[in-house]
Amino acid sequence: MNLFMCCGCLSIINKLVHWTTSDGLYRLLQTANFSSFLAGVFTRKDHHVILLALQIVDAIMLKLPHVYLNSFIKEGVPYSLYVLFSPDKDLKDSPVFDGIRMENDAALKPASRGVHRCPCFAFDICQSSKSPENGTCKLEKDTVQILAKRIWISYFETESVNPEKGVTDVLQKLRTLSTALTVLVNESQEEATSSKLEEDFSDLLHQIMSELKEEDSISTFEFVESGLIKSLVDYLSNGRHIGQEVTHAADHFCTMGKRFEVFGQLLVSSTDPASEKSLILALIQRLQNGLSSVENFPVIPSHAYRTRNYYATVPSGHCTPYPCLKVQFVREKEENCLRDYADDIVNVDPFVPLEEIEGYLLPRVRNNKTGNSTLRSEDSKLKDSTCSPSPSDSSTPQGKSAEDIAPMVDVEELQEVKPNLLSSPTNTSSSAQKVMDAAEDSVDQEGHNPLQQEASTSTDSEDTPASLQLYLEGQELNCKSTLYQSILKQQTGTEHDSMSIATLWSRVYKITYGRHATTERIHCKRSHDESTLSLLCEKTFSQYTPYFCRMFISNAEAEELGPSYDVISLLKSLEGINRLRFQLMSRETMRVFAEGRTDDLNKLNSAICEVHQNEFVNKKLTEKLEQQMRNPIAASVGAMPAWCTLLMDWCPFLFGFEARCKYFHIAALGRLPNHTQSTSHGNNGGGSSGRHQNPRKKILVHRNKILESAAHMMELHSRQKVVLEVEYSEEVGTGLGPTLEFYTLVCHEFQRSGLGMWRDDCLVSLFGLFPRPWSPSQTTSSSTLHSEVIKKFTLLGHIVAKAIQDGRLLDLPFAKAFYKLILGKELSLYDIQSFDPALGRALLEFQAVVERKQYLKSHCEDSSRDVDVLLRNTKIEDMCLDFSLPGYPDYVLASGLDSKMVNLHNLEEYVALMVDATTKSGIARQVEAFKSGFDQVFPIRHLKVFTEEELERLLCGEHVLWNSDELLDHIKFDHGYTISSPPIANLLEIMKEFDLKQQRAFLQFVTGAPRLPTGGLASLSPNLTIVRKHCSKGIDDDLPSVMTCANYLKLPPYSSKEVMREKLLYAITEGQGSFHLS
Repeated sequence: MNLFMCCGCLSIINKLVHWTTSDGLYRLLQTANFSSFLAGVFTRKDHHVILLALQIVDAIMLKLPHVYLNSFIKEGVPYSLYVLFSPDKDLKDSPVFDGIRMENDAALKPASRGVHRCPCFAFDICQSSKSPENGTCKLEKDTVQILAKRIWISYFETESVNPEKGVTDVLQKLRTLSTALTVLVNESQEEATSSKLEEDFSDLLHQIMSELKEEDSISTFEFVESGLIKSLVDYLSNGRHIGQEVTHAADHFCTMGKRFEVFGQLLVSSTDPASEKSLILALIQRLQNGLSSVENFPVIPSHAYRTRNYYATVPSGHCTPYPCLKVQFVREKEENCLRDYADDIVNVDPFVPLEEIEGYLLPRVRNNKTGNSTLRSEDSKLKDSTCSPSPSDSSTPQGKSAEDIAPMVDVEELQEVKPNLLSSPTNTSSSAQKVMDAAEDSVDQEGHNPLQQEASTSTDSEDTPASLQLYLEGQELNCKSTLYQSILKQQTGTEHDSMSIATLWSRVYKITYGRHATTERIHCKRSHDESTLSLLCEKTFSQYTPYFCRMFISNAEAEELGPSYDVISLLKSLEGINRLRFQLMSRETMRVFAEGRTDDLNKLNSAICEVHQNEFVNKKLTEKLEQQMRNPIAASVGAMPAWCTLLMDWCPFLFGFEARCKYFHIAALGRLPNHTQSTSHGNNGGGSSGRHQNPRKKILVHRNKILESAAHMMELHSRQKVVLEVEYSEEVGTGLGPTLEFYTLVCHEFQRSGLGMWRDDCLVSLFGLFPRPWSPSQTTSSSTLHSEVIKKFTLLGHIVAKAIQDGRLLDLPFAKAFYKLILGKELSLYDIQSFDPALGRALLEFQAVVERKQYLKSHCEDSSRDVDVLLRNTKIEDMCLDFSLPGYPDYVLASGLDSKMVNLHNLEEYVALMVDATTKSGIARQVEAFKSGFDQVFPIRHLKVFTEEELERLLCGEHVLWNSDELLDHIKFDHGYTISSPPIANLLEIMKEFDLKQQRAFLQFVTGAPRLPTGGLASLSPNLTIVRKHCSKGIDDDLPSVMTCANYLKLPPYSSKEVMREKLLYAITEGQGSFHLS
């Protein structure tokens, strides 16, 4: 909440508490957790807010001391008071105390002139209009400390509430458990993990979870202050969770895998039938409350600027719609290996990462004698050529729409497709990342930047391609942050909520540069490299390796999050446990089978209760992000505080789906979506919310050459930010409807049998579309066929990315596992069941047999003796399996005399080869081709803010099209019809009776697409409208007709419901495939 709004609300509450009688106050507050609310207020950063909170506490304790004493103690209010008047006391490592102490140091300063408007004057109507800005703060420096100490002495100065001596019984018990867990973690690092130590861990974890599942006995303050969160994070990370060096990496990550498995199985399997809330859900909710209480991420207000074109010399020489920062680059005094930067003051794009600025600066300050003059001449040339107004910036002639002036292109008259367009996929995302998305409309979309190319070439020739370190006012800058973020962080100190920096754009900033102390970028690197982890854990718990790669972050990033880091880390672990719940429980079933405690493997297929993804969304952080994105300057994620980018990259699940959609549009497309998620059917094809709108381009296509037309279209326009609209040859319809139908037809073409793209190779797959595996030998012997498959996957990547960019819906039933691949996630044995249940189930059972064999051999005195393990009373040898991929006899998994038939000895190798062929090497080239095509439109990495299910919603819309309750709410009736018209009543009854197939046909007939956008009928834009059709003959002779661009259904007033149903079904089934006047 804005500082002034917060002060205003607290002022009202303060007056209400002060003037209300004791009985009235008790009745007023008895239904609210007012103690928890006040404890949260004490974490604010302004002394005006804290003073008001203190006055409220004082009034309540004066009137209702016996009612609120214990409640205040349990929620930590007296501990906050103690820190306020004793900031120098050592109260251990405490996220609560640390947060308050930080605010105390910075907030108790008088308001500085010209920095921000003091709340002392904000509500004083007697002051002149100029006095709020020029007056000094009315509060004396020690006002807060004096009042806090008086309240403490009057009500809380007892042995039982002294933070240095005593705590509540609950807090003491939780601290004891936390200390015990920390001791065990330290012991496990000093000596090898034994079965006794594992049992101690298990018993202690059960005790901790038993305490935490009690809903009302533990307050948020007690939970956070106990240290349990940090102890659990230390346990899961084996004591090294903030970018620390690991000596025995393989053992360390294997330990992490085992603990993750143990902790996850405890949470997932411990569901009390008598309780409505599972253990994992109870822990998630406690952590969400804890995060809301300790986080204090700032919301930076708008910094006003004039709307016009600006020119940024650094890093890539381009025009921007927002102002640039004036920077002077200065070499460090003792730096002899670098030269002075030639220019005095340059304009720098404020919203690009500092690593790009370093990439620009490095070749210009090296001591080599070649290249610098060329770079300087390129700078001046580029400035002359780049700042001319772009087509997207020029105003449209009055009276003509973009549609009217858009050029018509016939794909049949275009040039031939270049041979290497689809057959040689290359990743073009790196060049696209050099220029911020917000400025792409102002520069040549297909041009190359000689500055960037030169700098990149020069940099790549060195052993350390980017070894500069930048400093602002003596402070080292994080290369992942933008210059704007770095300046805000330094100038606002603790980042006041309402800070307004008047001189932000006019100041000249002196940035010092020097060589980086090490070749390794401490701030930029992740704590663990994914490929290294894969090698380390290849044979032990490799299924968790991709998750561990992003489980923890570097020191610099952890410092950015402050006291929230441990809470967010544990929430991330729980989110991973929830996502891998099937895998965790399958592992447990395999372990029980391996130990011989059961022969029943049916539990490998049992359903497991899932925690809904919304439980991981933090409402407070989501609202902060939404508020930040409402800032007019938020044309780029670089204009937001650093915590927004960091959390969205590391823990996107903390934000609601709609907020992430908006963030995605800013990060990937350089604009906010139009309204909410209605852009999928919007007239503007996913236009912007007033910032800028991509131009539209009409394309003429032929129905009998849909894929060829799509390939030509993508060849010309995939790299351009233009909204594509389709008109069919020899048809008069154009605009949204034909365009949506075109994308639908392209999707159906990609699902035709015989393409060699998908498993099962049929039109409709029950479990979704997943790439068909191709072996290396097949790609050589059938090079033409395989190259065609690669071309089609590249084209599919183009289509999917362009559909997202333009806000079009696709009718592509991808398998969940394919969405995981699109998001850059690795697949494992446990994913196969989602797209091929029979194969996945068989491989899981084979893996269980392998683990039982390994267990028996490890417990056998003679390890060389053969053991015999049966699968459902059958020997593996009797199954007559060979080393070929089932369903693809030409795909040979391995060669060799001993690899022709599968037996118990080579079963482990067989399972590994099967998983590799199905989810990795057999489909790697197809997946890379898809990503290559996608990257040519916009970088596919931006999709990582979504889950697989959310990406399907974004791409394909809703599964459930409508229900009977929402039809009346979201359908308009006009031009002769009202809600009470008899034909309308008949139509609604018919629509309620439609099955899914008929709903899809009706939607495609009316809108051009067989699915609704995210949000259902409510998000359809324009709204579905039913109007009366005037018949030239009898009312039962005409068929319904539509205007797909307006989502209009023209319905004759049929004489009966039966006639209407017959005519409507005939129209929606036979009336597809053409657009003519109606």
